[in-house]
Amino acid sequence: MGKTILIVEDEPNIVDILSFNLMKEGYETIEAYDGTTGLQLAKEQNPDLILLDVMLPGINGFEICKSIRASGSAVPILMLTAREEETDKVLGLELGADDYITKPFAVRELMARVKANIRRVTMQPKEEQPPQPQENHLRLGRVSIDMEGATVCKDGQPLELTQREYDLICFLAAQPGKVFSREALMEHVWNYDGYVGDVRAVDVAVRRLREKLEDNPANPTFIVTKRGMGYLFNCD
Repeated sequence: MGKTILIVEDEPNIVDILSFNLMKEGYETIEAYDGTTGLQLAKEQNPDLILLDVMLPGINGFEICKSIRASGSAVPILMLTAREEETDKVLGLELGADDYITKPFAVRELMARVKANIRRVTMQPKEEQPPQPQENHLRLGRVSIDMEGATVCKDGQPLELTQREYDLICFLAAQPGKVFSREALMEHVWNYDGYVGDVRAVDVAVRRLREKLEDNPANPTFIVTKRGMGYLFNCD
């Protein structure tokens, strides 16, 4: 059975383009042309991914994203926005969106992002996972990761992480001290093969992870920035 994509977009021509190209790739589509209907369908139809416009009649995309995440759903959400303001893009990511793409967009790029996000949550290929430690357990100073239970603890206390935050810390902690560029993290954690483009999603995910992991997020000691290079996990 094909994966189902919910398109929440108020411009019919964009909906038509998205539906046509998604169906060509074997996906089923559901369409909503306003925010209220989009939120209702997201909760009732349990889609495999949501393409969510920011500016919508009724309820805007930010509120829809926030509501979906508050309900406990981890469905991949790709925000569609015509806005160029950096704050709007970051807000969507901070509310729980997995990625965003700015209109006008290249259909090929959007399809690649759809495939990557669906693959991340459904297939979990071995080559895209961090190296598996013995007995699926990592102990790194004050931080421990139980791969079987999918839990991360600091000083013995479990952290409430999103799937993306969990994937990110697992990948970095599996190779402590090794620096990974933002592009490399987009490839290995976001599953965007050969990614070239905006990497702000990595910075937002790191910031949110630090807020839950670090004693002082403004002066991180676990997830460390290597200026001009990327991020590393420090267990000293």
